[in-house]
Amino acid sequence: MKLQVQPKLIIHGGAGSSLQGKGGLETVRRSLHAVIEEVYSLLVTGVSASEAVVRGCQMLEDNPHFNAGTGSVLQSDAQIRMSASLMDGTSRRFSGVINVSRVKNPIEMALFLQNSPDRVLSDFGSAELARELQVPSYNPLTDLRLKEWIQERDDNFKRTMAGVVAEPEMAESSNAGRGTIGVVALDGYGKLAAGTSTGGKGFERIGRVSDSAMPAGNYATSYAGVSCTGIGEDIIDECLAAKIVIRVSDGMSLQKAMLRSFTEASKNERDLGAIALDATGAISYGKTSEILLAAYHNGDTIGDTLEWNDGELIGYC
Repeated sequence: MKLQVQPKLIIHGGAGSSLQGKGGLETVRRSLHAVIEEVYSLLVTGVSASEAVVRGCQMLEDNPHFNAGTGSVLQSDAQIRMSASLMDGTSRRFSGVINVSRVKNPIEMALFLQNSPDRVLSDFGSAELARELQVPSYNPLTDLRLKEWIQERDDNFKRTMAGVVAEPEMAESSNAGRGTIGVVALDGYGKLAAGTSTGGKGFERIGRVSDSAMPAGNYATSYAGVSCTGIGEDIIDECLAAKIVIRVSDGMSLQKAMLRSFTEASKNERDLGAIALDATGAISYGKTSEILLAAYHNGDTIGDTLEWNDGELIGYC
């Protein structure tokens, strides 16, 4: 089937306050651009938006630099619990897993649940689903994340969250970032989808639930799709992803919906970021934090936001 529109793609690997210098920045840039290149190449062959989103999330989950899948942060009890969700904009179907452990790619469980009558499962339910699907047991722990947790334990858990990007120097930063990965895609048939995955804040209370498996952090309709990153509680308080998408669905342009939503979030002193696409192919991204680790393909070229520090709340292309 011939493509009807030019596919578009945007991804993110978190938001925060620094990348510990140019080495970290270039490492993240290479990682993000590699995902963009592979996933966009799939979109131009006719892969659906949901398939592209899942593949992009898988790649980001498999990269130990990011706080999702392999490389997820440890909670206060030294356990890794991950959350992920997928929303297909055409069917308007949301699915996800919350605080799942011992799996490699939580986004794959969210994909399976798209066709389930019970589409969001928490820890015990997620574990039972993994057994039913015979998902191989997998330990996503990395040496850097373990070192980060040990250092924080020795300091009596004074920090409220872990680093967004796993670098050797990251544990020295007191406010390194907020880690989540996300993908939003517009396929060649004009359909949208969004996916988000995270290891959580790090060092959090057992049972804490992130925004990544909620419409507050991941939402799509046939009009727009949004994936969020940042402090989950702030994203939930703003209901950010759903708010932006609903504004676009109600007739507001994506640029105006992003600007209004981020202006509100800034006034409310929130710490967050988001990536977005609409059905016309417009690409937008926003942040109240210092940096947003995002990259995109606008149909012609690949770009990113890694050095976007101009003081503006949103950007677009």
